[in-house]
Amino acid sequence: MVVQNYQLIWTKRSQQNMLTTYKYICKESELNAKKVMADIIKAAEKAIVNPELYPIDKYKENNDGSYRVFEKHKYRIAYRIKKILFLYSR
Repeated sequence: MVVQNYQLIWTKRSQQNMLTTYKYICKESELNAKKVMADIIKAAEKAIVNPELYPIDKYKENNDGSYRVFEKHKYRIAYRIKKILFLYSR
């Protein structure tokens, strides 16, 4: 039996971008900053269950369909689908 698993991995660059965004929004409202971050993370986590939920990133050059994108609170979040296959035998 083959089981396909997906996981969400935030690159260092994406972590830094999230922190920068958080600090920027915090200048006006820490509560709003927390809400925006939570909403972005929640939307990204939906891709774990259904990796093709969001559309193909049309701005990514030479995209083989594995790069997807969504927008949340005016922020553009791009991600790549990579399959991890586990083989089980009985």
